[in-house]
Amino acid sequence: MAKIITDKKQVGEVLNRGVEIIYPDKKSLEKLLTSGKRIKLYCGFDPSAKSLHIGNAIALNKLAQFQDLGHEVIFLIGDFTGMIGDPTDKAATRKKLTREEVLENAKSYRDQASAYLKFDGDNPAKVMYNSEWSDKLTFKDLIEISANFTVQQMIRRDMFQKRLKDEKPIHLHEFLYPLAQGYDSVAMDVDLEVGGNDQMFNMMAGRDLMKAMRQKEKFVLTLKLLADDIGNKMGKSEGNAVFLNQTAENIYGAVMSWTDGVIGVAFELCTKAPMEEVKEVYQQLQGGKANPRDLKMKLAFEIVKINSGEEAAHEAQEYFVKTVQKKEAPDIITNYQLHPSSEYKRITNIKLVELLAETGLAKSKSEARRLIAQNGIKIDGKVISDVDMEVEINKKGFLLQRGKRQFLRVVYSD
Repeated sequence: MAKIITDKKQVGEVLNRGVEIIYPDKKSLEKLLTSGKRIKLYCGFDPSAKSLHIGNAIALNKLAQFQDLGHEVIFLIGDFTGMIGDPTDKAATRKKLTREEVLENAKSYRDQASAYLKFDGDNPAKVMYNSEWSDKLTFKDLIEISANFTVQQMIRRDMFQKRLKDEKPIHLHEFLYPLAQGYDSVAMDVDLEVGGNDQMFNMMAGRDLMKAMRQKEKFVLTLKLLADDIGNKMGKSEGNAVFLNQTAENIYGAVMSWTDGVIGVAFELCTKAPMEEVKEVYQQLQGGKANPRDLKMKLAFEIVKINSGEEAAHEAQEYFVKTVQKKEAPDIITNYQLHPSSEYKRITNIKLVELLAETGLAKSKSEARRLIAQNGIKIDGKVISDVDMEVEINKKGFLLQRGKRQFLRVVYSD
């Protein structure tokens, strides 16, 4: 078993870096961690997509920090809760998934998480599935669990209030989601749950259940969300998520498409750079002492290095310099992702004129044909003059350019 690290400076950094708030309070958790007691903590990941994304990686990073202190970490896959669908921040009911769909989605989760967590050695992280206990609950159990909450608690959540105002339906199973997530804490008998600050309600439901059913204190640690300096979030709902199953080149390019306002917090949340370096990045940004593009390239390199290795990070950086910087592309390039739900899911090629119209680089197919005929379109820096050209759709992606100033990085994820 790993040695428990109780050094106040190291514990303090884990409890401060990227942390929004700790319940009931940070001082009590710090006291527990410096006491030498080994605690059990977890974060849950619902398999609503075939890949984890950079927002999930933020929580994985925090779990890894606790693992480095010697504590017991659980990587929980929500194969039960994933079928319900978390209603948090959703303006409409999520589509329910089958058990087969969530398990298929989760196939690569452990491998992706292994870039952050150690699943072997003297303190391996545990992989668990919440169907192990939730499948066994009876209707009587559900009634007893739900008796710990009120309708008023649930209905006052922001997204439900918005739906009521917009006269959109709120389904009963959505009320039950926080109960299902909360019961995970009871079933695993944890000391701490980690998650984004948008998960606070669900995590606090687990805290309430732990008090009611186990007469035990459960700490809740919420993390900052990856957002720019004016509050614009990066994630699946916003359509700008960076999925961890993308190629190193695409992850690098996607990070380079982020606004300058996200650089500082991204270094803090998404990298393993020492806090001294992170503080220096913040200072450079505030004092205008560094070119934001250079800092963003360093950020992209660090994120790719974690997920794909240092060699891949160097190659991705070289690829970016070659295809973007040396072709006079702008510093910020928007990613256009052909999602799994797209009509292109099962094809390998698409006509260029259709793609130009689809991405908005051309207002119509006729305008797209005219632009191609006038040599106004480039792919990866090469002028395209064939109006009937078909473009191969693959995970590597490509840089699509109209004229000198309009760029899109087209990527495809299966």
